[in-house]
Amino acid sequence: MNKVELLAPAGNLFKAKIALDYGADAVYVGGKLFSLRARASNFSLDEIHELCLYAKERNKKVYVTTNIIPHDSDLEGLSDYLIKLEKIGVDAIITSSLYIIKTAEKVAPKLERHVSTQMSIANSQAISFYESLNVDRIVLARETTLAKMQEMRKNTKIALEVFIHGGMCSSYSGRCVLSNHFTKRDANRGGCAHSCRWNYDLYNNEDKINQNGYFNFGSKDLVAVDYISELLKMGVNSLKIEGRMKSSYYLACVIKSYRRLIDLYYENKLDDEKKNYYFKEILKAENRSLGIGFYKGIATKEEGVYDNRTEIPTQNYLGRVLSYNKETKEALIEERNYFEKGSLIEIFGPDLDNYQMTVESIRDYETGLELDVARHPLQMLYIKCDKELKENDMLRLVSVNEN
Repeated sequence: MNKVELLAPAGNLFKAKIALDYGADAVYVGGKLFSLRARASNFSLDEIHELCLYAKERNKKVYVTTNIIPHDSDLEGLSDYLIKLEKIGVDAIITSSLYIIKTAEKVAPKLERHVSTQMSIANSQAISFYESLNVDRIVLARETTLAKMQEMRKNTKIALEVFIHGGMCSSYSGRCVLSNHFTKRDANRGGCAHSCRWNYDLYNNEDKINQNGYFNFGSKDLVAVDYISELLKMGVNSLKIEGRMKSSYYLACVIKSYRRLIDLYYENKLDDEKKNYYFKEILKAENRSLGIGFYKGIATKEEGVYDNRTEIPTQNYLGRVLSYNKETKEALIEERNYFEKGSLIEIFGPDLDNYQMTVESIRDYETGLELDVARHPLQMLYIKCDKELKENDMLRLVSVNEN
């Protein structure tokens, strides 16, 4: 049985390595050219090369997005760029341009060509058309229902990739021009201003309906925990997480949870209790409202946000482990959020199930002084921990000292 691929995003090299370490089978990243998410810390060719080497050592893959809707001025240097991607070991490009697809086939034939969700492919006839272009994979539109996925799976043998987690679009993916209209930032060339998440006044003719001044029409983020079994049974090839702008902590929580869900399915151990547990694990990193998108059918008003004031960033991420001293049983950590002596914390990692402990001591790395509180982001600290930890294990707050 060919296991499904878990595909994760990364906005920089460190996040990409975290994604692979926490269970992704492949990562997709944006280069400096031809990529959406222009505000992400996109990768230089040297960084992509380093990532490819890191992935290959772990028998994993790297995909690079070339998914802008290109204008004439955007295409300069395309062939040379694709040749370089192939040479440094990139496995595939994700693209939404017929010209880029055909150019890649000609100049870099070893690169797989994956058709981006930006093309809004939601029917078998469209899949057949792209098959005729010798592409290797179709990334289905985020607006595709589970029933339609099943129908398309039956009608084609080409690899299918579906979104299981992350941001949705208030329009059809790749078809929104709100950002262009309001800010002249082209959403389909990497500049989306997320205008759907702005706050608006809402009128019925001349009558203002919302008195508080808060209305937006952004979509809830997708969470497909309850549909993993159905997706795997129907034979999709890749399960995709969205979020190249997300933090390393978010990626670690979400990727590890879906990794466990997938593995439990193949072990015939996935049940409702396990799904509920990992849904709660995902919630520890989420600050947006979650929904099921189009999985059950055309999205209803329940999949909208409307008032995003409830979406408050979580501050329970305390930091990551830099090293561990077995003799002193101290972990050196890089702090991210406030905690105190006496706080109950939880530590997890790629090979570490959730481990809870009370913080008994905090010591500054530079001065060696004992501290009662940790209050400075990026400060390096020692904490006592009986459990042996590894680099990039992560810490989060359960509760502060109540004494």
